[in-house]
Amino acid sequence: MKLAILTTTFLGFSLMACAQQTAKPEDTEVWEPVPKTVVATPSFPAPPSDAVVLFNGKDLSQWVTADDRTKPAKWKVADGLLTIDKTTGNIETKQSFTNYQLHLEWRVPANISGTGQARGNSGLFLASIGKGDLGYELQILDSYNNKTYVNGMAGSIYKQHIPLVNPARKPGEWQAYDVFWTAPTFKPDGSMLTPARVTVLFNGVVVQNNTTLTGPTQYIGKAEYKQAHGASPIKLQAHGDKSEPLSFRNIWIREL
Repeated sequence: MKLAILTTTFLGFSLMACAQQTAKPEDTEVWEPVPKTVVATPSFPAPPSDAVVLFNGKDLSQWVTADDRTKPAKWKVADGLLTIDKTTGNIETKQSFTNYQLHLEWRVPANISGTGQARGNSGLFLASIGKGDLGYELQILDSYNNKTYVNGMAGSIYKQHIPLVNPARKPGEWQAYDVFWTAPTFKPDGSMLTPARVTVLFNGVVVQNNTTLTGPTQYIGKAEYKQAHGASPIKLQAHGDKSEPLSFRNIWIREL
């Protein structure tokens, strides 16, 4: 009997390992229903008096290199804009945050090339919990007449939640995210106590309404809470696609 139990257990682990090895990104892509396109005009508010200004148009003093926090961020700052430098990797805030209100403005270049996920791809990680693309990603992408899987378009919680509508503006025009983030909490044993929740306004339109996240976002496989964490930095992604890099401006945050 013990041998049978051990054999069954071994086979179970083997099957799990095989499933993990054969998982593909396409397994978690959702293509329908396609969110309705709406026309929206974003607002670009100045930071409130109690906000922490994360990018003031002048320097990257509030940011570090994500994979080595001892190194300063090396993206390009010119003419009041912050532009991704894909050769230097992701950047994240020096400061860590728990619950907050965040405003961020971004622009896809007017001359953007590529299609689908290879067209103006970046990401706003609402809590960065490790190197690379670990964390909770609000997708940034050119979603103006650009077909892709809908849980990977702009305004989506990547591979988890489709945006309610698509208010994306055309390349060359500024867009805005206003995010209200409630961080997850964890029990003393490290298991999840309360999940993360987020409300997102995209160009002034609600696209995520107090949405519950099932865990950190994943490129391959299902999301789940595996790692307890507290306050975390906010991360901006230097995606590896070949299209022209995005720019940002007017980034500020209010702790809640």
